[in-house]
Amino acid sequence: MCLWDEVVAWDPRSIRLRACNHRDPAHPLRSRGQLRAVHLCEYGAQAMAVHGGLLARAAGGRAKPGLLVALRAVDLHVARVDDLPGDLTCSADVLTDGGSSWQYAFRISHDGRLLAEGRAAVVLQQPD
Repeated sequence: MCLWDEVVAWDPRSIRLRACNHRDPAHPLRSRGQLRAVHLCEYGAQAMAVHGGLLARAAGGRAKPGLLVALRAVDLHVARVDDLPGDLTCSADVLTDGGSSWQYAFRISHDGRLLAEGRAAVVLQQPD
């Protein structure tokens, strides 16, 4: 499941993305016909994964699989997002890159309105 439709911009420290799939009635995270704001945490985590993949590809490799281990300081400013008419946008910024773990800050907006923000930490799996 990939939630982001487009990478708008990226550099070694940040990524910006866009998605319109929150309106899709068949969205895989919908329940009882709604996509709740808590699912924006998954959008934030996937922004990290996309950024990691782009960084790995730029270095000539493949991204290591990771495990989301923490969400912190998450603020949800809406209850649901399936009823929003425009695209979702995300900015995610690297806070720490310890080689075997990452921490990012993410902000997800719609039409200039902040929907969700927080921090996410991932531990990268080491090859066998």
